[in-house]
Amino acid sequence: MSKLDQILVLDPPCDLKFKGPFTDVITTNLKLKNPSDRRVCFKVKTTAPRRYCVRPNSGVIDPGATVIISVMLQPFDYDPNEKSKHKFMVQTIFAPPNVSDMDSLWKDAKPDDLMDSKLRCVFELPSENDKVNDVDATKAAPVMNSVKGESSAASMPVSASLDDTELKKVLEKCKRQQAEMNKLAEENRQLKDEGLRMRKVPRSDHMTSNSTSLLGREASTASLPSLLVVIAAIFIGFFLGKFIL
Repeated sequence: MSKLDQILVLDPPCDLKFKGPFTDVITTNLKLKNPSDRRVCFKVKTTAPRRYCVRPNSGVIDPGATVIISVMLQPFDYDPNEKSKHKFMVQTIFAPPNVSDMDSLWKDAKPDDLMDSKLRCVFELPSENDKVNDVDATKAAPVMNSVKGESSAASMPVSASLDDTELKKVLEKCKRQQAEMNKLAEENRQLKDEGLRMRKVPRSDHMTSNSTSLLGREASTASLPSLLVVIAAIFIGFFLGKFIL
């Protein structure tokens, strides 16, 4: 019995390309599409398991569904003179109606029931055009940043003018409040002056009456000696006339 052809459709079908530089992890995707009306189990193998990380590396694909496999190449020192001998194989089998233990399924599978596809790993360095594009992108980044900076700088005067307007409004409001406070202080001072004047008026009348009485007393006191002199003169004249006669 001949071996079954691969039921899944692979994209890419033959080569897995990894584009450097290889100083960091390089990831490429492998699409597995199931065009059949049956569920298909798959498993991904490689000849260099320490150099790659595959997620997911096994599973079940429903009819008409597609699964994307991420193949991650670990960093390494690339030698352009060394040809890559790394290979991948996608192995598949139709899933039984009630599959639960995948390990037992693959272990007990018959070779005639297995389908597989092999892919070759290809390493590529960036071309000169890619380098130029990278340089252009690098140069374009500062330009974009400068444009953003200019736009932000252009927006700053607007915000500054808005701040000045708000500041002027606040200052005017403060001036109005200060004027009102000064006016209230002036009215309070006037009220105090009127109160003091009202208090001083009775005191002045009392002082006037006191001074008048004091002057009357002084006048009466001053007229008393002159009266005594007149009386004394009368008595002296009376006695002198009596002796002379």
